[in-house]
Amino acid sequence: MKKAFEFLKQLQKNNNREWFAQHKPEYESIVKENKVFFNHIYTELQEHDHLKGIHIFRIHKDVRFSKDKTPYKNNFGVGYSRSKPMLRGGYYIHLEPNNSFVGGGFWGPDAKDLLRVRKEFELNTTEIEKITSDKTFIKYFGEIEGDAVKTAPRGFDKSHPAIDLIRKKQYVVMRKFTDKEVLSDSFQKEAVLTLLAMRPFFNYMSEVLTTDLNGEPLF
Repeated sequence: MKKAFEFLKQLQKNNNREWFAQHKPEYESIVKENKVFFNHIYTELQEHDHLKGIHIFRIHKDVRFSKDKTPYKNNFGVGYSRSKPMLRGGYYIHLEPNNSFVGGGFWGPDAKDLLRVRKEFELNTTEIEKITSDKTFIKYFGEIEGDAVKTAPRGFDKSHPAIDLIRKKQYVVMRKFTDKEVLSDSFQKEAVLTLLAMRPFFNYMSEVLTTDLNGEPLF
């Protein structure tokens, strides 16, 4: 991982196609090393979960709708998806100098799923509060994060006790790592432990998204 970080630090200073072309052999070597690392985590995670696949994100940016026209990302990222429709939630690892994290959750739930989750929290928050008050959850993640609407979604009471959860458009968790932690021998183990710590949250949300408000299975 040390080579990857050194490359990314140089890329931050030279984010242009000419520099990247000159250093492409170095980049390709790092990609191979990253793939081995990401696949090791996939294998370990698969022992405890049912994954549908692994997606290693390209370093090339889509700049069509971005004000920042630099062509490359300053990070390496990988996502692990669970087997739908019964298992929901996605795992993610983000490697970037001074901004690395291991996270997961529900980044862009469709309108139907989002409404179902909001209705669940409107009805009862006992389970989600039990999960988010667990010592390991608090130690690793602190709280559920994600973008939210400003007041209350249409059809919901803005004075509802669970309005902070109901307002969310995303439900994600994240554990940040220092560069020293990422470059340590224990990072792979800590990354896997962090991903596994999301399981109670994922399992609960999966149950919600595969049943109706009466608890009847949808599939």
